[in-house]
Parts: sequence; structure tokens; C-alpha cells
Amino acid sequence: MPQNIELVLRLLLAAITGAAIGAQRERSGKPAGLRTLALISLGAALFSIVSAYGFTGGNPSMIAAGVVTGVGFLGAGAILHHQSGIEGLTTAATAWVAAGVGLAAGAGFYLISIIVTVIVLIILFIPHITPRNEHK
Repeated sequence: MPQNIELVLRLLLAAITGAAIGAQRERSGKPAGLRTLALISLGAALFSIVSAYGFTGGNPSMIAAGVVTGVGFLGAGAILHHQSGIEGLTTAATAWVAAGVGLAAGAGFYLISIIVTVIVLIILFIPHITPRNEHK
């Protein structure tokens, strides 16, 4: 079992990467912002750590699968259908990837967590282009 300091660093990395993604969403005026995505990422990291080190003889991948499914369900609640189209898909996907970053941080994949966070931020900073037929 890793030292407690290492586990704390994993949790901090998860919270920071989730907060970074959430800060961008908050600046864009989206409902899932800094606190929400930091908590999703932190929670996923915690589940990752507890599943790996808290139970003997178990299968840690079962917890990861549960997090993926649970956050997917949570994200599905963020998707709204309107007459003008569908909203919330990016918010749902962002929550889902924030959970993935948290799982990776909790499992000790520090570099992967940081790289994925940077990739997500690059994707989220790409301007949204509205098709011509949707202009009013």
C-alpha cells in the first residue's frame, strides 16, 4: 500500500484537475462548474483508492466500472431536449471525463491525469461553431 502522503497527493491531483476543467466550464456559463467537476473527480479518485487498497481479494475494476456507469447516469440528467435541439451533451461528457481523470489520479497515473486534463481544456477552448441554418 502506498504511503498516506502519496494517497493524499492522488486526491489533490484529482481535485485540482477536476477544478481546472470545471473552471473553464464555469467561465463559459455552464451549469457544471468548478466545484461540481472537482467533486466528481475527487470522488472518483477516492473510490479508486478505496477499491484498490481498502478491500482485500476484490476486483478494483468493478469500482471503476461503477463510477463510469454512475457518472454516465448523472450526466444523462444534464442532457435536455428542446425544440431548438439538445443541450447539455458537452456538460455530460465533461462530467464523465472528469470522473475518468479522477480514477486515473486515484490509481496513481499522475502524468495521464494531467495530459488528459490538458487535452480536455484544449477541446473545451475550441470555439463552438453554429451551423449556418441555425442562425436566427
